[in-house]
Amino acid sequence: MPLSMNRDVFITCAVTGSGSSQDRSPKVPRSPQQIAESAIAAAKAGAAVVHCHVRDPETGVPSRDLALYREVTERIRDSDTDVVLNLTAGMGGDIIFGDVESPLPTREGTDMIGASARVAQVAECLPEICTLDCGTMNFAEADYVMTNTPGMLTAMGGMMTELGVKPEIEAFDTGHLWYAKQLVSDGVLEAPALVQLCMGVPWGAPDDLNTFMAMVNNVPDDWHFSAFGLGRNQMAYVAAAVLAGGNVRVGLEDNLWLEKGVLAENWQLVERAGTIIENMGARVIGPAEVREKLGLQKRSPR
Repeated sequence: MPLSMNRDVFITCAVTGSGSSQDRSPKVPRSPQQIAESAIAAAKAGAAVVHCHVRDPETGVPSRDLALYREVTERIRDSDTDVVLNLTAGMGGDIIFGDVESPLPTREGTDMIGASARVAQVAECLPEICTLDCGTMNFAEADYVMTNTPGMLTAMGGMMTELGVKPEIEAFDTGHLWYAKQLVSDGVLEAPALVQLCMGVPWGAPDDLNTFMAMVNNVPDDWHFSAFGLGRNQMAYVAAAVLAGGNVRVGLEDNLWLEKGVLAENWQLVERAGTIIENMGARVIGPAEVREKLGLQKRSPR
């Protein structure tokens, strides 16, 4: 596939994530107020979309508390800064098995809930976008599996479509894109779909350019895609995604560092991504143009 550079690029900022990054950087926002303020600062720096998880305000541990999602949503929508809100629906599919000789019962940290519960914050807050992790995979730790069965994805995807919230398909490998295309073919998701290519997440697609282009080549021509790479390769994937015809994601969910020895804030990562995009001769677009491009419905404050 010949490269077709994207000249009108939107930036997504992944504000806080669901990993243990709060233990590695004091700049990772924890409380709803901190998450909202960080999202708003990222929007002012050029992010058209903010992707939000929530955390326990005291411990920083990832949470599924609807009240926390509500507060983050209301704070962002009540601000005078326009931005497209993207909430996660990725939690609640976690299995941590016992040891290799006795995998059952599962261990502490297992968090398996039903489809409706996994989409509850989406139904409660009605963001414009929400994530749909489109496959099951071994995920970093030895006995942890991120679980998203075809039946679960069909149920969750159908709920998102019925709510009028656009799923952002999180693709960690080419098979996830294969199943995403099946969901569209089955009428569960609407075309053109939106995809996030997730590069370098153990043990999904490695973050080399050959694998990245294999992922890009599996995205249908009429779909929209964005991409990110973890850690030190985050900014390299800003350039790679734009060159390949896509949009970009940066933020503290994926990378804590502005440069060696310097911890980042979300707005700084967005600002740096915007500089790269503009220096490539492309244009950073705002939330109004993103809504038009993706067919999103803007949600009003309360």
